[in-house]
Amino acid sequence: EKMSEIKPNDKGSSEESAEEQDWAAAKAAFDNLKSNKPRPPKPKNAVTIAVSSRTLFNMKAERKIFEEEGLEKYVAFQQEHENEPLKPGPAFPFVKALMNVNTRLRELYPDSEELFDIVLMTNNHAQVGVRLINSINHYDLTIERFCMTGGKSPIGYLKAYLTNLYLSKSAHKVIQAIDEGIAAATMFTPDTELELSDTQLRVAFDGDAVLFSDESEIIVKQHGLDTFFEHEKHFENKPLAQGPLKCFLEALGKLQRKFYAKNERLNCPIRTFLVTARSAASSGARVLKTLRSWGLEIDEALFLAGAPKGPLLQKIRPHIFFDDQMFHIEGAMELGTISAHVPYGIGQKYHKGKLIEQPEKKE
Repeated sequence: EKMSEIKPNDKGSSEESAEEQDWAAAKAAFDNLKSNKPRPPKPKNAVTIAVSSRTLFNMKAERKIFEEEGLEKYVAFQQEHENEPLKPGPAFPFVKALMNVNTRLRELYPDSEELFDIVLMTNNHAQVGVRLINSINHYDLTIERFCMTGGKSPIGYLKAYLTNLYLSKSAHKVIQAIDEGIAAATMFTPDTELELSDTQLRVAFDGDAVLFSDESEIIVKQHGLDTFFEHEKHFENKPLAQGPLKCFLEALGKLQRKFYAKNERLNCPIRTFLVTARSAASSGARVLKTLRSWGLEIDEALFLAGAPKGPLLQKIRPHIFFDDQMFHIEGAMELGTISAHVPYGIGQKYHKGKLIEQPEKKE
């Protein structure tokens, strides 16, 4: 099954023109309000990033109350502390970096809606909203769209917002989103904090089962490296199928090209990295040719030939690093990299190369 393209568009034209009229009316109403705050772009034009409240803020203490004492005590605690801003969580630096890109885009293209739109997607109850809003205002974050689903799954809302990336602490919700063709990952907080760039959004991706499908990974797991090398040489000119995060890289590329068009390539506030365990000489060409066939550029490609990723990521200092294998995530976090696990493909059945027992699927 193909992942969704940049923006799924399956509406009938009459429904679409009605929606266009609604947006035009909403824009006119907003413009009449005379505000210095930029109006949030409409989802069709924007690159929509949905973050959960537990990725944006550190809510470990609150979560503990929820798990040990139940929902009512949790809501009461949040209301009692609603004037105390929550501490930043793992997605916080990433969100700040997105906002910086928007500032630069608005300088170059004052009227364009091709921007990042950050949506807070939380299954918190609305009563908790005041503390979340107070925290967002405390840090001066531009997040105007909130979905508070009161315990319900957010997946339907993610689709309605044409979400390009969903970050959550719940692996279950992330798997649901990926199943619906939405790029998604489970965020982890690193053991130490690295100083990150505040002028450039830096995003690092693993290759197989993240940007690409897990078709080659299956061969490694089932037949070993030598067969894999032969297979990749043989199919060097056949592009790999797309993986769950390909559409997010595509969306980043679309915004990067807006800077290139204004001769800002050397000063672009978005930089992308491919960090793969593949070896360059024996299996690298297929990856690069696949990206080329998609019309996508990656700024830096790092082929580690099985070396650990943590030390290299420490040098790159990405705001977020996506990988499908937990031992790479763990290695990255130990050395301070903010990491996001993509629970997709055959890698989920293995740990450090060994097959793990699979839980029974619930019907």
